[in-house]
Amino acid sequence: MAITMTPAAIKHVAGYIQKRGSGFGIRVAVRTSGCSGMAYVLEFVDQKEPEDETFEMDGGVKIVIDPKSLAYLDGTELDFVKEGLNEGFAFNNPNVRSECGCGESFNV
Repeated sequence: MAITMTPAAIKHVAGYIQKRGSGFGIRVAVRTSGCSGMAYVLEFVDQKEPEDETFEMDGGVKIVIDPKSLAYLDGTELDFVKEGLNEGFAFNNPNVRSECGCGESFNV
């Protein structure tokens, strides 16, 4: 099982960790939410839990994922995109079967 990040996502996360002045990495998780059933959650991690899986990217950026979320995120690529005035993370998840119309949640 694995998750990857594009160079743009790595650069963005590394910049935020540097601005914070501390942090182990970024947690990527899946929670029950939204109209399709699941939503992605991103948060900075100062220390990982014993059961967490850690994936180290180029530049030393670490992604931390709990075992339950990993089953839904296996094979996912995390990207950071800019479209006009909007910017944010995009999840290229091969496990997604459908997404809600607003793009906030998904179903596997």
